[in-house]
This record gives sequence, C-alpha cells and structure tokens, in this order.
Amino acid sequence: MPSPHVPAPAAGTAAEPFTDPHAPFETGLRLVERHARADTPREFTMFGLRWELLPGVFAPVHTDSTELFTAWLPFPVGGRFLEVGCGTGVTAVMAALAGCAHVTAVDITTDAVRNTEANAARHGVGDRVRAVHSDLFDALAPDDRFDLVFWNSNVVPAPEEFVYSRGLQHAIFDRGYTAHHRYLRDGLTRLTEAGRLFLGFNSLGDLPRLTSLATRSGARITARQDSARHTSDVPVTFQLLEITADPGDRAAT
Repeated sequence: MPSPHVPAPAAGTAAEPFTDPHAPFETGLRLVERHARADTPREFTMFGLRWELLPGVFAPVHTDSTELFTAWLPFPVGGRFLEVGCGTGVTAVMAALAGCAHVTAVDITTDAVRNTEANAARHGVGDRVRAVHSDLFDALAPDDRFDLVFWNSNVVPAPEEFVYSRGLQHAIFDRGYTAHHRYLRDGLTRLTEAGRLFLGFNSLGDLPRLTSLATRSGARITARQDSARHTSDVPVTFQLLEITADPGDRAAT
C-alpha cells in the first residue's frame, strides 16, 4: 500500500513556561473533565480519515498532540513500530498505512485496546496492527524488539497522594513520574540495533525532572521537533524528544 501524505502541522512560537507548579495539574484536571462531557464526539476526522472514539479513551480532538507527533515521526517503512499508550490507535494505524510491516500498540486501558483494534480494522490494517493490554512494556515478550518505539506520554506530574479513579487519567497524569522513569530505563532495551526511541512531551510536563531521570538511566534527550499550540485553553509547546544511550553518564537507577 502506498505511503499516505502526512502533512506536518505549522509550527508556532514557543509558549511561555509555567511558573505556578499547580497550573499543569489544574489544566490536566480540566482536560479530564472535557473528555467526560456528553458532547465529546464518537467519531472524528484526522489526516483525511474518519476514526471511532470510544467513551473513556483519550480524545485527539481536545489537543493537537496526536496529530503533531504522528506527522513528525519517522516511521520505519518495512520495519517494526511500537506505540506505547495507543489510545484511539491513530498513530499505530498511520504507521501501518505509511508502510510499517509490523505494528504493536499497547495501552494500560482495555477500552483503548478495543478502540485501536476497531480503527485498525476500519482502515484495513488489522493484519499488521497488534493491540495489547499492557502497562508500558510489561505484556510484551522478553525478546520483542522494534525499529521505532514511541510514547505520547502522560506528562502532567501528579503528587504521590493522587489516586487514579478513571482510566483516562493514566493518559494525562504520571504520579511521581514513575512511568517516565520506567520508559527511559527500559525503552532503549526494546530497540533493534539501529532502532530509535521517541517521547511525545509538552510544556505541561516537568522537563528538568525528565532530564534528571534520563541521566540516572544512562540516556540523553534531544529535541527533534516543537510547536506552540493550546491545550484546555492554555498555551502549550509540544516537543518530540529522542532518547539515546549515553553510557559515559550512566549512573545507578
């Protein structure tokens, strides 16, 4: 199947960083409530295609992150692609349409797994997209390796006392940044020899904390793309980050 044209959305001016440490958390709470509204559509259009959206699944219509990151990713044509936190499956399906031979899509919620399966079938790539219920890499086989691994991460820091009461909150909040630590620590071990590890991040997240975790995990972070947009009516800069090994700086995890 020929590779679809995936236009890169226009870049903007970098958004101002948040100075109030509570602002990202409050924005995250508003985003969760926006997803819960009865008027959230059950279908949407992206990249010229129609997509199904199941209740309780992260909705790409409320933020530009999915569209931006999917357009920016260098999908390995003929190779193996892993999406962590697949949600509706837009990125996983577009990877298959772009020519990836094998696509694995994992999510911590079963609703997202079902949503990805439905959209893969809808767009004729169900034979190449495998959706798996998994917390990060936990449900994958020990020897599963990929040419590109990507996660549009739950960047908003949540305090240690935060309790996840809805599945959708896992797509937005990371309590103690434990998920980011695991992704940085284990992600590089899931790559083929020439594989690449990417993280979709934005300015609601704690970049200094992420950088510190990368150093502890023997990794370095390089920004590859960025664009200023809005999420939940606040300015946000989205960044596509690449994670690479940095053995010289490796410390104990």
